[in-house]
Amino acid sequence: MVNAYLVVRIKGQADCPYWATTTMTLLKLDKKYRATILPAKDNTLGMLRKVQHYVSWVEIDASLATELLDKKARKGGYQKVTDEDLKELGFASTKELGAALAEGKATLSKLKPLKPWFALAPPVHGFKKSTKKLYGQKGVLGQNKELDTIVRRMI
Repeated sequence: MVNAYLVVRIKGQADCPYWATTTMTLLKLDKKYRATILPAKDNTLGMLRKVQHYVSWVEIDASLATELLDKKARKGGYQKVTDEDLKELGFASTKELGAALAEGKATLSKLKPLKPWFALAPPVHGFKKSTKKLYGQKGVLGQNKELDTIVRRMI
């Protein structure tokens, strides 16, 4: 059973219709190469399928969530997250928080000093497949089983 999704916005703002922009704003994906971790719910999956031509998602594991938190998690003023910030949230380490996010027990948007997204860079050596096609059509958009390797190259 899927507990949480890692969602990455692949396409930018140009020529994006209003309904897709609104949905991605609700998902906290305002800019290109932003990523977030969402707990798996019926409405979440419906929103992802609605904007599948702009984003890519995969079931997340605890190791990738911990790696994202260690290297890309930010708080207000775009400062790195410290151990004191994690203790205020009630977590002993980034490993514990990463496991809670991967299991769907915690939500990034509810953890207040943290930003609800991760700002990623374009992947090293580029995308190996088309960014204009869905995963089933030899692209990277939609539900993508190989997204975790792409995200590790984006960190």
